Amino acid sequence: MARLPRFVMPGYPQHVIQRGNNRQQILFEEEDYWFIWDKMGVAAEKFQCEIHAYVLMPNHFHLLLTPYLENGIGKLMQYVGRYYVQYFNSRYDRTGTLWEGRYRATLVDPKHYLLAVGHYVEANAVRAGLVGTPGDYGWSSYGANAEGMDDNLVTPHREYERLGRSAKARREAYAVQAEKPLPDAELKQIRDCTNKAWVLGSPEFCSQIEGLLNRRALPRPRGGDRRSEAYRRSVGRA
Repeated sequence: MARLPRFVMPGYPQHVIQRGNNRQQILFEEEDYWFIWDKMGVAAEKFQCEIHAYVLMPNHFHLLLTPYLENGIGKLMQYVGRYYVQYFNSRYDRTGTLWEGRYRATLVDPKHYLLAVGHYVEANAVRAGLVGTPGDYGWSSYGANAEGMDDNLVTPHREYERLGRSAKARREAYAVQAEKPLPDAELKQIRDCTNKAWVLGSPEFCSQIEGLLNRRALPRPRGGDRRSEAYRRSVGRA
């Protein structure tokens, strides 16, 4: 099956995942984490992307970022991937593929999903059983977004800025939200949209993107009673 083209919209955030090949470990020692963290910062500046949330896991990483160039995310991922493979192969005396094919990505509706995706990203280590709370994991943006720690990789999104009138108020509001686990349905939606390259957004946002890019933002409804009112409404016939 042909791969779906990615949705590319400068100025709109995207959730990106890159995994190790066969889910193998890609980060072992502290120096590895610092190396890829540094390259992400260099690439974000070089290719005009703002990173709002991230997590570096032993066998993959997540980024929530906004590109301001049409090819910004692709260039960033190429830059980070190339430099890290060179570093990793030299450090661990290996050759061959490190990454699991191309990165996965979804366009994110900032108004309805930006903060939820940020919490999803930063809670990754909790869901993996590595730590008890997001604040216990050092290689994520949680420290910057919820605790005010210095992190040159993180640039707050305007939706984050709306959480409060002061930096302290924003951090506190963000931390309170982060304490509430995302509903299972929302977790599944974030995963499905990212892995399948669909838009993560409200019906109105998806409709807007379809109009701008002239392509479907969501998969067509499958199964069910094609004569039912719900089905007709879902495909715009009611």
